[in-house]
Amino acid sequence: MENKKFILNADDFGMSKAFNRAVLEGYHNGFLTSASLCANGKAFNAAVNEIIPECPNLGIGVHLNIIEGKSLTKSPLLTNKKGRFNNGYLQLILKSNNDEFLKQVEFEFRTQIETVMNYTKVDHIDSHVHTHAIPNIFKIAAKLAKEYGIPCIRTQAEEMYFIPSIKKHISLKYPPNILKILLLNYFTKINRPVANEFGLLTNDYLIGVGYTGMMDDQAIEYGLKALDVDCLAEALIHPCKYVQNTKNQHYTEFLITQNKDLKDKIDRLGFELTNYKEIIRNK
Repeated sequence: MENKKFILNADDFGMSKAFNRAVLEGYHNGFLTSASLCANGKAFNAAVNEIIPECPNLGIGVHLNIIEGKSLTKSPLLTNKKGRFNNGYLQLILKSNNDEFLKQVEFEFRTQIETVMNYTKVDHIDSHVHTHAIPNIFKIAAKLAKEYGIPCIRTQAEEMYFIPSIKKHISLKYPPNILKILLLNYFTKINRPVANEFGLLTNDYLIGVGYTGMMDDQAIEYGLKALDVDCLAEALIHPCKYVQNTKNQHYTEFLITQNKDLKDKIDRLGFELTNYKEIIRNK
């Protein structure tokens, strides 16, 4: 009997009211099953007070963020003098062997997790720009997940697959995305045993790295077609419901949640729509 499960997750929940609107509409009028909340997002308060109460079965994660926006703590190795994060991904990798840096990361992560958990129950952890995938930072995220009773954590193993679209593959975005897959797949090999050590559930596959910045219904469809095995697959999107500017990539990702034909294709491929909350409840 097939056991293929699929989570459609909205990253960047709480970043703005436009992201919040996309989550609300994606949940009620589409097939969005999960969202990851940024504790330092400009629309965090609106997310927890206006959106989450209207979405009772939505899975909620903490979207750990040490790469964009303002820190919730005083962490000088993570931020500039104004308290804004100022490290790029490579800098985070290079600093991840520094004990003092890791202490400040843990303090910031702990504060972000507690901020979210003060308002809602959390079922998973992930991060903005995959920063928690960096192995020494992943250990911190996994330790805190265990400590706070958060049962699931995202890993980033993605199967290489190809959409039949020349336009996507001649895009300047595509070559860097392939490098991201190689790096994150390598990190996942290191991180999965850590997740197991802390007794955390993780996804088997992720969809959303190879076509970062180009995600659409085809990216989801062909990503799932490449997974002809029993598995838990998670697709990350960044949906945003703009009042105007409907050509924006984030709006395209919002349209994924509304696409009934795509939902039918997901069903025909044998995947059951779910979220981490439901998986844990049914274990």
